[in-house]
Amino acid sequence: MTIVYAGLGSNIGDKEKNINNALAFISELYEIKKISHLYLTEPVGNIKQDWFLNCVIEIETGVDPKKLLSSFKDIEQKLGRKKTLKNGPRIIDIDILFYGDLVVKTKNLVIPHPFIQERLFVLQPMMDLNPDFIHPVLKNSIWGLYESHPRVQKVILHK
Repeated sequence: MTIVYAGLGSNIGDKEKNINNALAFISELYEIKKISHLYLTEPVGNIKQDWFLNCVIEIETGVDPKKLLSSFKDIEQKLGRKKTLKNGPRIIDIDILFYGDLVVKTKNLVIPHPFIQERLFVLQPMMDLNPDFIHPVLKNSIWGLYESHPRVQKVILHK
């Protein structure tokens, strides 16, 4: 069994309900060990859109990364996600952030997620779950990455 961290985000419709629906589907397939706080986060990518609601979850699974990705894409589709422009609005987004200390680089899957160190909306909720986790490529802890982040994005604890 492997510990996996996944990021969830939504900025269309009832964002909290979208996250909760995704968590319900994920929990039918995998054991969710921990869930971070929810955070309202400023969008990245210079696209005018609503702020996101984000969280990170810790799951434990024996499923290989490709099958995990496929199941996450199926959940996104069930919840109504449509393909839009890169970094654009979405009803739900589920990303594999870390799969243990595995490093994967294929056309369809990159683990760890390549922009973790740049995204406060990932680092902040990861701080809730495991600040001592070592990024297997950057060889730095979540805490270290968080501390060195320039804090240009706004991330606000939700309720």
